[in-house]
Amino acid sequence: MTVTDAFEALPPVPGAKPWPRRVVDAEIWRALAQSLAAGERTLLGLWGDDGSVHMALLDEPSGVAIASLACENGGFPSVAAVHPPAARFERAIHDLHGFTPLGAPDERPWLDHGRWPNSAPRAAGPYRFLPSVGEGLHQIPVGPVHAGIIEPGHFRFTANGETVVRLEERLGYVHKGVEALMAGQPMSRAQKIAARVSGDSTVAYSLAFARAVEAALGIDAPERAVWLRALMAELERLANHLGDIGAICNDAAFALMLAHCSALREKVLRCCASCFGHRLMMDAVLPGGVAAGFADDSAPILRRLVAEIKKRFPRLVELYDNTASLQDRTVATGRLDPALARKFGCGGYIGRASGRKFDARRDLPYPPYDRLDFDAPVLEEGDVDARIWIRIKEVEQSLGLIEQILAHLPAGDVLAAPGEGSGEGLAIVEGFRGDILVWLRLEGGSVKRCHLRDPSWLQWPLLEAAIEGNIVADFPLCNKSFNCSYSGHDL
Repeated sequence: MTVTDAFEALPPVPGAKPWPRRVVDAEIWRALAQSLAAGERTLLGLWGDDGSVHMALLDEPSGVAIASLACENGGFPSVAAVHPPAARFERAIHDLHGFTPLGAPDERPWLDHGRWPNSAPRAAGPYRFLPSVGEGLHQIPVGPVHAGIIEPGHFRFTANGETVVRLEERLGYVHKGVEALMAGQPMSRAQKIAARVSGDSTVAYSLAFARAVEAALGIDAPERAVWLRALMAELERLANHLGDIGAICNDAAFALMLAHCSALREKVLRCCASCFGHRLMMDAVLPGGVAAGFADDSAPILRRLVAEIKKRFPRLVELYDNTASLQDRTVATGRLDPALARKFGCGGYIGRASGRKFDARRDLPYPPYDRLDFDAPVLEEGDVDARIWIRIKEVEQSLGLIEQILAHLPAGDVLAAPGEGSGEGLAIVEGFRGDILVWLRLEGGSVKRCHLRDPSWLQWPLLEAAIEGNIVADFPLCNKSFNCSYSGHDL
């Protein structure tokens, strides 16, 4: 019997929706880890719960499944022992829940910086960065406090002259205890916490949380709300991609692109404020629908916005493509190997720039994307230039999606009260960075347990690989082309 047969022969946990969760033993857990190592499945998430660990898996022909394992004697077989992308998940599980990944290759703390009242012994003392041995090597510590107005993260470079030999990240400085804050909260309060996990992805997180609640309770949002959610999601994607394109170019000392792209991004945000009451559309998506309707004068506002961007954006693309000094900085810089992107299940523009053809809107379709015409562009080069071009293509796709949504937006109610039931739900939503996962358990309308996974968990480690062999001065350019979330990662 194959591991798939053995796993699928187990009875699903009652009430887990829309994908099955099965309780496994240590033998099947290890076999599933081996299937990840063999590339037969993709790791979507790994988290702890009351006495158990859970692992979400993507089997692209079959969909999503969750394996749960009771942590007998406080431990579980390490997945990272055979599949390195699980390493940081396991380190976080130990910090947050005390469960020990048995046989783990890296036992250092991750979120616990030794400042917690009940820090584990392994969090005490200076953090042990990995050693690099060789003639002429030197280390350059950067952060956690940076010169710009950005979130904190420490980057330890080992370099030979100007060439980066190794980069190691130390994150967790903005750990907020989101999962503990969620526990026991009424749904309305928990939704607000989810919306604030990573402010540039408030719509995507709110949508993932709402869809997980709706799956758990077996309810559907009204049709008009479903389309308005997609409209907000594409506006959020549009604003972030425009901002990123300009910011990447600015890190290559081409400030003109930043100025023009920032002006377009500002127009998007102002339209969001006019149509949905908030520049970032905070708290606009709720379990059961959306917070407010869509006024009659909102559609013309967005149509004018799309028309203006369609007029101005191609000129900026041409400017980027025809500026030799800019191309010299972006082409072949910070290349991410496609095989590594696939191994880590890297999503979003980072994965698609390195050949990974995954987009949750298409591959795990949720409404209304199953009724919309769009493409998920893919490139193989994996460099800074490719990550810019994926963003450019996605801007064009989002403009087309906004036009389709406005043309087909149905009338009707926008909110259905979710009620106060109990259940367990999982949702995967395509944010602008990639796929966001939310798993939760409800009891009587309150959140018993909620786990949120940002795409950055599977992207930050790849920045360490992409910068290797590049010069130190190109790190800001590579870092911005990844634009991983500190806040979303440091839950």
